[in-house]
Amino acid sequence: MTPDNLESVMAGVPLPMILIGPDERIRAANSLAARKFGGDSVGRHYVTVLRQPTTLDAIEGVLRDGTPRQVKYLGTEARRETTFHVTCSPVAEAGRMGVLLCFEDVTHLEEAGQMRRDFVANVSHELRTPLTALIGFIETLRGAARDDPAARERFLDIMAREADRMNRLVRDLLQLSRVEGEERMRPTSTIDVRALAASAALSLKPVADKQGIAVVLAGEPGPVTLQADSDQMLQVFSNLIENAIKYGGCGGDVIVSITKDPADPSLRGPGVRIDVIDRGPGIDPVHLPRLTERFYRVDGHRSREMGGTGLGLAIVKHSVNRHRGRFRIESTVGQGSCFSIVLPMA
Repeated sequence: MTPDNLESVMAGVPLPMILIGPDERIRAANSLAARKFGGDSVGRHYVTVLRQPTTLDAIEGVLRDGTPRQVKYLGTEARRETTFHVTCSPVAEAGRMGVLLCFEDVTHLEEAGQMRRDFVANVSHELRTPLTALIGFIETLRGAARDDPAARERFLDIMAREADRMNRLVRDLLQLSRVEGEERMRPTSTIDVRALAASAALSLKPVADKQGIAVVLAGEPGPVTLQADSDQMLQVFSNLIENAIKYGGCGGDVIVSITKDPADPSLRGPGVRIDVIDRGPGIDPVHLPRLTERFYRVDGHRSREMGGTGLGLAIVKHSVNRHRGRFRIESTVGQGSCFSIVLPMA
């Protein structure tokens, strides 16, 4: 294939491609490569366009011995780090060697790998603290506190709390895994949203009473039915109401408002809106975009002290996604927060 024919093929390939001639200048670049490296790259020496040492070394190696090479090319686009898998292939021209570069975007694979690494690191960190405490107390009970009933009782209480913390973490991890696994499976059963919200509020009444908070249902007075997974929606309501009780301040009310909208703009059709409103200290706007990330906490120490695992809002987000709904968080420092879910009625 001649270089001219190769340029025609490059134009039809849906990947950035660059052809470097035997004179070490860029002979051609398809439209995707021109968009990435600039439209004036043709005719320039490849060193002035592709400035990463690993890529330059690979090109030099191919020009020298004609052996194909593969490297990674790192970049930044729209404030997002990108990773490309670059294949450097030899191209013969009049007895001399050129190089054809093909850039495959593997950013999504790198991000997925980083997410897995972060997830494992976070789980390990969350489990290490209670495990370390349990091991320490066990050693103490076997040694210095063996014959001290008061210390033994105190340590056993702490050990029970730490074991319960690990149990909650494992439970939420399993719940999150199940929700993510079913995210593309649309529910088919019919539920009464108001009845589920009332059930979640009733189960959390002891926690609310302890904080001096009342959970009040408002909005639609009668049944509100739609297609949804009963267990997942009960978990969603429980997570949101429990968060509002624990972090919304003492002595106020938590409002759970359920309303119908015949033409919700976010769904472009009829929907049901559930607002969980507290009058607590509110959340700094800098935290709002990250609240649904796994293990993200506004106040990590306070959350752990209250038994939080950092997974509750992630479970809510994925559950709402499965129901083709919308999840929004609004908060004003000093005034409170509103966690809103909009679910389609059809």
